[in-house]
Amino acid sequence: MTEEVILLVEDSDVLRQGLKSLLEQEDYKVITGGNGVEALEKMEETTPDLILADILMPEMDGYELFEAVRGRSEWISIPFIFLTARRERRHILAGKRLGADDYLLKPISPEDLLTAIRSRLGRSQQLLLAQLQESYEASLIMLANAIEVRDPYTRGHVERVMNYAQTIAEYLGWSTNDIYTLRFGSILHDIGKIHISEQILRKEGTLTDEEWIEMKKHPEMGVELVQGIHYLDSSIPVILSHHERWNGSGYPHGLKGEKIPIMARIVAIADSFDAMTTERPYRKELTPEQAFNEVVSGSGTQYDPLMVDAFTHAWETDKITEIFLAFP
Repeated sequence: MTEEVILLVEDSDVLRQGLKSLLEQEDYKVITGGNGVEALEKMEETTPDLILADILMPEMDGYELFEAVRGRSEWISIPFIFLTARRERRHILAGKRLGADDYLLKPISPEDLLTAIRSRLGRSQQLLLAQLQESYEASLIMLANAIEVRDPYTRGHVERVMNYAQTIAEYLGWSTNDIYTLRFGSILHDIGKIHISEQILRKEGTLTDEEWIEMKKHPEMGVELVQGIHYLDSSIPVILSHHERWNGSGYPHGLKGEKIPIMARIVAIADSFDAMTTERPYRKELTPEQAFNEVVSGSGTQYDPLMVDAFTHAWETDKITEIFLAFP
């Protein structure tokens, strides 16, 4: 059974009851109003998922109701469909100019009405999902940027690595869902550094053997931080394995070749390129061109050759340079 709530606004008692029965047979929850004023009162109690409204109504007509709904930020994204007998072209154009999601003419078959409602609800749910995903991503970036506050030399690192990795995946022809998962992993790849002491992160010189051992713990520390958070499970391979190397010389587990998770192989390139183009107290940064050449020279040793090829295509079309310049 669906949980969608439809607000039906119609001044004809007979038509309102008939439409209500039709929609309830399709398992929609229906709340009703005889005019715009009644509709707004109902909306203060229950926020509908969709509004289906007549235009000619007493006290407040459909156009006025639409403007009142769109005037409230919390209601601005609710799909709004006009269902009316006003067939004149000027009325149809007026409804569309207002920005209504649909303008249906009476009489309309039950099949056409239900199709329009399902279509608008589907688009609305897709939009809400996209907004939710965007909110998750923004929150994770904020969390990951906590590392940058502790390490001033990595400012912008999270955003650059995320965008470099996405660009490589796009040149590999990855799906939208896989790229979205990769973005999460890219954002969180260094999250374990939250547990690394500031003395090590801020050290103006090369690390001692003991400090390097401590630094190399951050992938596993990162995994411990996100374990148990279901929607972050897919980011764990990137967090754990982005410092593994194609020839098996990386850490923490010395994985080799295709045993390294594929998303981690992409982030390894994105992370290395960004590290090389970032200034450190103990070394001067490379130019993007120099860093690119370093990545290419590491193909087959440090990096997966297939991922390097995709990175090369992105470089040749200036996508990498655009990201480098966009997040200084």
